[in-house]
Amino acid sequence: MKMIFGSISSRTGFVTLAMLLAFGAASVTRSSAAQEAKSPNAPAGNAENGKKLFMKDGCYQCHGREGQGSIMAGPRIAPDPVPFDVLLRYVRKPLGEMPPYTAKVISDQELADIYAYLQSRPHPPTAKASQMLK
Repeated sequence: MKMIFGSISSRTGFVTLAMLLAFGAASVTRSSAAQEAKSPNAPAGNAENGKKLFMKDGCYQCHGREGQGSIMAGPRIAPDPVPFDVLLRYVRKPLGEMPPYTAKVISDQELADIYAYLQSRPHPPTAKASQMLK
């Protein structure tokens, strides 16, 4: 019996490690791509209005009030959001559990405001900078 449980937990540990590495690599790639391309084709947006829309339209319910994401709901979308055209396409025709938001629900300009809000979010402090961890 020990051998069976040992091999199952070894496989589970391996699968967990592989998933963490895959998601970590995807996150780094997405963050690097977002930093390289700050969406030169994004319309000018108003971050203050974007914050209001982000709350009013319920984006925060899955993505968190700062766009930090949740392990149980929506992914992290700030800081360093994907390029605007990618966000626009995904919001209009999402692939996962996110409902589609047509231009009748959120206009391109309102989405540009939300995008400006996401871009304005500061990076969280590093572990070294946190007073609680010292």
